[in-house]
Amino acid sequence: MRNRSVGFTLVELLVVIAIIGSLSALLLPNYMGARERSRDSQRKSDVKQMQKAIELYRQDYNQFPLALPTPGGGAWTHATLTTSIYMNKVPSDPLGPTPYSYNPDIVNGLYNLCACMENRADQDSLVTGCTVCTNNNYNGAACPSQKCYIVTQP
Repeated sequence: MRNRSVGFTLVELLVVIAIIGSLSALLLPNYMGARERSRDSQRKSDVKQMQKAIELYRQDYNQFPLALPTPGGGAWTHATLTTSIYMNKVPSDPLGPTPYSYNPDIVNGLYNLCACMENRADQDSLVTGCTVCTNNNYNGAACPSQKCYIVTQP
């Protein structure tokens, strides 16, 4: 009888490694896209929460706030108010402490709330060069993805 060793040859190991590598190369972009989509949905939720807080403020003072509180501090237009009256926590971008863009138009009584999106395939985003969404986040430049989620006065 022959003595056969039980094990894998080098070719078999290389084939298995190649298959695992190609599967992971196919799945990794999908996983990264899911993370972008989840951060974008968080941004949309934050902007809608801020919109509700602005509307509550408008009902109390019959005007829109001139500036929103920043995540690190700040205040609404009236100094006697604390931010916890309208928002328990001021939201910021999921990737960092960057505040969202708020542009009040006092003359016309309108405002824009804007968040820069990561996912270029998002259906709710605008591809306008994001001129409304420019702020200190990107040193006055447009959003890197060129996609904005903009909410205006309802």
